Amino acid sequence: MDLAYIPSPSTGVIELGPIPLRGYAFCIIIGVFVAVWFSNKRWIARGGRAGTVADIAVWAVPFGLVGGRLYHVITDYQLYFGEGENWVDAFKIWQGGLGIWGAIALGAVGAWIGCRRRGIPLPAYADALAPGIALAQACGRWGNWFNQELYGKPTDVPWALKISEGPNRVAGTYHPTFLYESLWCIGVALLVIWADRRFRLGHGRAFALYVAAYCAGRSWIEYMRVDEAHHILGVRLNVWTAGIVFVLAVAYIVISAKVRPGREEIVEPNAVDAEGAEGGDVAGDADADRDAVSNAAPDADADADGDAGHAEDSAAEAPAKNGTAEAAKNG
Repeated sequence: MDLAYIPSPSTGVIELGPIPLRGYAFCIIIGVFVAVWFSNKRWIARGGRAGTVADIAVWAVPFGLVGGRLYHVITDYQLYFGEGENWVDAFKIWQGGLGIWGAIALGAVGAWIGCRRRGIPLPAYADALAPGIALAQACGRWGNWFNQELYGKPTDVPWALKISEGPNRVAGTYHPTFLYESLWCIGVALLVIWADRRFRLGHGRAFALYVAAYCAGRSWIEYMRVDEAHHILGVRLNVWTAGIVFVLAVAYIVISAKVRPGREEIVEPNAVDAEGAEGGDVAGDADADRDAVSNAAPDADADADGDAGHAEDSAAEAPAKNGTAEAAKNG
């Protein structure tokens, strides 16, 4: 008898009247909002404008969702195009099934389009986005908990995940790989934030660090999973993918640091132009104030000279009046 375990939800759907709120979709949406919010703060700190991250995310998120679904359907095609399967299910993304590799790859294409439209370097944008993506993954992995999927091998540890009987699953307690990966992604986000502050990573190296760190964790987590997967030389396909991408990310960090050391000074030219325009307006107002003071100074001097002249004339008239008065008295 298990004394402690993590329970699974009895259903992955909450009915809000006629609207079904699916736990998987809810976790994805929360992850997107967290990523955009946090990345916006990082982008502003780098010298960008508020709202730019969200504007580019309008391109990146849809591309990422399509890419993630395509990767899943292609690598698990038997679930949708095998004998007795319905190919229409390939479009039911709310039932789960997003490959992070495809999501990042095609999401990068969408981000590139958005960055190009605004004249922003994609590596700088990716650096600002990196920890936010990791946090989004940490949120999104809880969608697997709602769907009772992608769990690990049977175990009786206190934090085991209890799975109920259902299609393609056997009741029991298993390693909660969704929780392991969620916690790992939070650790990756913290690592990237620390390294970025410590070493002032630029030109895409913060993003590459995120990729490398995530792949390192995904490799050992993937070994624990018991869901069906394609194997190459006895190793799961996602382990091969994680290993290859890890090597490429590390190579990019090393080569980029030599070719383009330091980090970008300007990440959003339009933001600099806007600041320059505001600075010009302030300078113009200051010049106008100085001109007003300069113009007022001669007038003040003229008034002072006029007052002094009037005083001298009054002083000159005074003896004359006294002399006339004395003459009248003597006469």
